[in-house]
This record gives sequence, structure tokens and C-alpha cells, in this order.
Amino acid sequence: MEDKKNNGMSVHARRILAYVVLIIVTIMCLFWFYVLFINATRSNAALKRGFTLIPGTFLGKNLYSLFHNSNLPIFRGLLNSLFIALCTAGLSTYFSTMTAFAIHAYDFKLKKIMFTFILAIMMIPTQVTALGFINMLRKINLMDSFIPLIIPAIAAPAVFFYMKQYMDANIPLDLMESARIDGAGEFRIFNTIALPLMKPAIAVQAIFSFVTSWNNYFTPSLVLKSDNKKTLPILIALLRSADFLKFDMGQVYMFIALAILPVIVVYIFMAKNIVAGMTVGAVKG
Repeated sequence: MEDKKNNGMSVHARRILAYVVLIIVTIMCLFWFYVLFINATRSNAALKRGFTLIPGTFLGKNLYSLFHNSNLPIFRGLLNSLFIALCTAGLSTYFSTMTAFAIHAYDFKLKKIMFTFILAIMMIPTQVTALGFINMLRKINLMDSFIPLIIPAIAAPAVFFYMKQYMDANIPLDLMESARIDGAGEFRIFNTIALPLMKPAIAVQAIFSFVTSWNNYFTPSLVLKSDNKKTLPILIALLRSADFLKFDMGQVYMFIALAILPVIVVYIFMAKNIVAGMTVGAVKG
């Protein structure tokens, strides 16, 4: 009885310790968001005086100054980033899931080679291929266009790998064989059987793809030249690179805060699916 009591107390103590650690980590993660939104409410002069945890009174003024900045098409940049990120997330997850389905469901001679080749592409940094990519875009007249930012993102090896691992753990081949026996075609099997079962995984990779595209600065800065086609990361960089007399740190913090709000909203609406997609494989394993 005494041993059971001691074990119960030790389990209780470990649980308390785990909650304490989780609370500390959560505070550390959220603290920087708090600082960002606090700084967005302060003036440039107040920010130069130093750090404070108390909100300022310049929220409305910073917001007004930002949206009335004639050199920055804020609304247009927001729409551009949203369009590119949504297209990238949707197409990347759909076609990566389809590729994973082909590798998972069918047996053919080059199956292992193709799987290895797709994973090997993950080792190639974007910067290595940037020069050749830009030269190709110039030859086919696709510079200053959204197409080079959306179409290449469909081929996402990291998304494919996650989908493949999820399928191996959660979609039995017998299920697809039963559908074939019932007369279902391959596209129907994929769209009506595989895709619904992949919803948690699709939610995870959709949010990751959306955030990656939303925050992407390198490739859009090389491809997009017109002001009405520039995305939010480019506009933020332009605002930060303003000359010293026009530089307003309050506007910069306000712009960054507005830029991350859509990501937070998307995460809030998809949080349950994201958690399910990250844990279901471990639970079944």
C-alpha cells in the first residue's frame, strides 16, 4: 500500500512538473508576439527610448499612417500574398497527396528509385537553383508573374514525404482493393476514399505550405518587379529600407503584426485538424 501511495505521489509530482514546464514554454513562445503587438501601438520616438510591456496610444495613428503610405500598396500586397499562399497550399497538398498515393498504392519497377529521387531533391537549397530559374523565366517571358511562384510549389518533396508516411500508417491497401472490386476507378478511389481519410494530414501540410508561401521573400523578390504585384514580405523590406528621415519603427511593427494575423487566424481555425494530423500516426504506431 505504501509503495502504491509513493508511486501515486511520484506520478502526481511528474504531472505537476510537466504542466509547469509547458506553461513556461508557452509563455516564452507567446511573449514575443506580445512584444510585437505592444510595439505596434507605440510611436517611433517611444520605441527609441527603450522597451516596455505597457501598450502605447499610437495604434490608430500607426495604422492610419501605414495604410495612407503612398509608396506602399498595402491592400494590393495583402491580396497578392493571400492569392499566392492559397493557391500554393491547395495545389501543393493535392498533388503531393496524389503523388504519395501513386507510390503507396501501386507497385512498379522504378518505385524505390523515384521515392529516393524525390527525397534527394529536398537536399537542394533554393538559392543554388535561383540563377538558372531566373534565366529560364526570362527566356519564357514569365518574369513579374505569379505563375513561377505557384506552379513550381506544386512539387513539394517535404509534403510528399509526410503524406506518404501518413498513408503507410493509416490507409490499408485492402481498402483500395475492395473499391476496385466494386468497380471504382482510380481517380474516384483517390478523390472519394483516400482524400477524406487524409484530411488531418492535409490540414497540417496546408497550414505549413500556406505559412511558407506567405513568409517567402527570396523568390518573389527576384521575380516580381511591379509595385502592384509585390507581396507583403517585399513591402515590409521596402518599408524597413526607407531613408533615416522617413523611417518609422512604429509603422514597421504595425505592418509585421498585420502580416502575421492571417497566419494566426488560419491556425486557429485548423488547430484541431493540425493536432490530429500530428498525433494520429504516433497513436496508431
